[in-house]
Amino acid sequence: MNKDRVFAERLTTITPFRFNEKVARVFDDMLVRSVPLYGEVLKQQARIARQFYQSGTRIFDLGCSHGNLGILLLDGFGETAFKMIGVDSSWPMIQRFKKRLCVHDSHGSIDLACACIENIEISNASVVVINLTLQFLDAEKRDCLIQSAFEGLCKGGILLLTEKTVHPDPQMNALEQEYYYQFKRENGYTDLEISQKRDALERVLVPETVTEHENRIQKAGFASFNAWLKWFNFISMIAVK
Repeated sequence: MNKDRVFAERLTTITPFRFNEKVARVFDDMLVRSVPLYGEVLKQQARIARQFYQSGTRIFDLGCSHGNLGILLLDGFGETAFKMIGVDSSWPMIQRFKKRLCVHDSHGSIDLACACIENIEISNASVVVINLTLQFLDAEKRDCLIQSAFEGLCKGGILLLTEKTVHPDPQMNALEQEYYYQFKRENGYTDLEISQKRDALERVLVPETVTEHENRIQKAGFASFNAWLKWFNFISMIAVK
């Protein structure tokens, strides 16, 4: 695993964060060291997707990056046939996903598209997954995407959503941020790396409150909602149509 040193050296100019080749090369290390409980979230999502998948329908992984969830699904479904559409706007990520599928016995189960997720037509789906991706869209596009996911899901289908959030109470928000930065320090990031990445993500990643997510999901028409995992300012949710 290549070590993430994208922000290790002091930069004279900090440009907006992009999922380019440099990031794609170290993305696994970045995820493990930057996203609390990342592996656990994907493991449980793969199990939930296996449970709710309806034969003859499709799984949509919107913001699939280089395919960690997709590989878990291939392992979890085993010989059981399923169909997944993986979508990401980063070509370097899609390229890496394709390479992983070439050495994995995928039975043609996964199709990939390099596209903006808000432009994808969601249909005949029983599972829609959006992990750490909605937060990069403009607010109005978030509403449209969740509505599109609802309309494209079969009855009984599910939305799985993981996001970085902000707390409406300033004191609680400061506490969550500090514990998150401590998590990153414990994983070997320096204060310089933390600061420079924060600056690069400013106005690129715009978090919302848990309530805003829940309200959007309920407004779209989902029958049930549950925040099944929360670690300070990170949350994983499920909604059932």
